Amino acid sequence: MERQYVTFTLNEEEYGVEIKNVQEITDFDEYTKIPDGPKFLLGMVNIRGTITPIIDLKKRFNISRVNGNKEKRVIIINIKDKQIGFLIDDASRVLRLNDNQIDNPPDIISRNIRNYVIGIGKVDEKLILILDLEKILTAEEKEEALKAVE
Repeated sequence: MERQYVTFTLNEEEYGVEIKNVQEITDFDEYTKIPDGPKFLLGMVNIRGTITPIIDLKKRFNISRVNGNKEKRVIIINIKDKQIGFLIDDASRVLRLNDNQIDNPPDIISRNIRNYVIGIGKVDEKLILILDLEKILTAEEKEEALKAVE
């Protein structure tokens, strides 16, 4: 079965999410910090009248920032009828991948990561981690992020 994936970058590494889970990808300039919020929660923005928490994927993944790298885009998804944004460097492209182009994550990947890495996409010689953005946060973390903007 063929599916479409939106790919995005974090420090030159490419990741993918199934397009049906993405509400929109938008530019990102300013945000409001949330005092004493969870470490992965960058802040909140107003997107077309909806207050949206923004998750810093680099902090969530423990990825260091490359000098001079400015994150400029946000992927917006809906979780329980609430918008959540994920800070990314840039959206790359839309890919069509067949199931035979996606392998299960290798056993060496820790159980925590296996919750949200749903596959490894093979595009030519390149590998792309396929993520489930809804599962990047634990249930408790989702509640924390959503409560922070209520």
